[in-house]
Amino acid sequence: MKIEVINEQDSVVFDALIAGLREHKYEHMGPEETQALSVVARDEDDKIIAGVSGQTIYRNFLIDVVWVDKGTRGTGLGRRLMELAEAEAKKRGCVITQLDTLSFQAPAFYQKLGFEIVGTVAGFQGSPERYFMLKHYQ
Repeated sequence: MKIEVINEQDSVVFDALIAGLREHKYEHMGPEETQALSVVARDEDDKIIAGVSGQTIYRNFLIDVVWVDKGTRGTGLGRRLMELAEAEAKKRGCVITQLDTLSFQAPAFYQKLGFEIVGTVAGFQGSPERYFMLKHYQ
């Protein structure tokens, strides 16, 4: 056996780890059908000014990123994009949506949309508190 530390992105290593993880997961959950899901808003120059992006898998909508340009924050655009993304996730059979956010980002925004905090990582020197959030659909 050889153990090594790798200090750079290595797609071969990453892909091998993911393949091993998927094989184990398939044994318990069956094959996955991951599908990308993004909803974006563009300005008149076709520049992206806001968006929600993630993927649907195993009846979950896993949100990776939500961003709204400073100039359009507070206008309701973020809410609209989240609602559209969640509607699409529901069409795909999702029963929950998951995301994580930092304390200075938008936990209150997500709570207003019906998300609950289901876990936290306490803040520490140089890193704010992190919230893991979940929303169930009926």
